[in-house]
Amino acid sequence: MPNFDSQTILLAILAVVALAIVAQAILLLAIFVVLRKTARSIKEEVEDLRSAIMPILENTRELFVRVAPSIEDTAADLAAMARGLRTQTADIQSSAADILDKLRHQSSRLDAMISSIFDAVDRASTFVTETVARPVRQLSNILASARAVVDSLRHTAPEPQQQHTAPRSVEDDQDLYV
Repeated sequence: MPNFDSQTILLAILAVVALAIVAQAILLLAIFVVLRKTARSIKEEVEDLRSAIMPILENTRELFVRVAPSIEDTAADLAAMARGLRTQTADIQSSAADILDKLRHQSSRLDAMISSIFDAVDRASTFVTETVARPVRQLSNILASARAVVDSLRHTAPEPQQQHTAPRSVEDDQDLYV
């Protein structure tokens, strides 16, 4: 068996540590190279993106600069139109309320006039009915009396009738009523 003294062990440990440091340096160098390549690639992509987007942003800015005043004018015109519509709506509401008030007043007047006309017609018809109907009834009664007198004079004197044992009916009594 080989004899390992402390110097040999230290030398072996030193060799392993040196190999580990060299491996670590190589690994860090590889990471650095990959990161540098990636950064360069990202930088190129950003430049391409910037060169593609910048004209669009410039055009958008120019469009906004040209359109902004007309948008402001349009907004001001719309606000003025809204104010005008609001005042016209208030005027229309006021006019409509005035017209409805006058319409209510005229309809109440018309209702009163029609009611008074119907009341006058009712009074006139009652007056005519009482004025004409009473004399007509009286004349009708006088004519009925005259007819009864004439009918009774036309008929000769009744023949004596035999005494009936049966009671007289109401119909027989009606013929005797004058």
